[in-house]
Amino acid sequence: QVQLVESGGGLVQAGGSLVLSCAASKFPLEDFAIGWFRQAPGKEREGVSSISRDGRSWRNSESMKGRFIISRDNVKNMVYLQMNNLTLEDTALYYCAARKTSYMEAWSLLHPWYDDWGQGTQVTVSS
Repeated sequence: QVQLVESGGGLVQAGGSLVLSCAASKFPLEDFAIGWFRQAPGKEREGVSSISRDGRSWRNSESMKGRFIISRDNVKNMVYLQMNNLTLEDTALYYCAARKTSYMEAWSLLHPWYDDWGQGTQVTVSS
């Protein structure tokens, strides 16, 4: 299966921004739809954003109020999550996930749909 490694997490003040990266290896990322998810202590895993194989179909969860933007670069085998105007409620472990699919336009914010997961990167927002 495709291997995924997240990076870019850390400590940031409320109102600040971070860019998370997800690097894929072993297989071409262009064959996979990608999702970003997060899980805070005591809460269930939550869909953040998802993007289709070619990057032309995507969804940034409405619960993020337009603050998060997903993008991908298939040439570099990279996926990104731009996070702006961070709040304390954004503190969580953030994961990228991949689903191999024959559909160019497929995406999902539901975590059971995905087959492969990274280990996560911690984002902590302070006041």
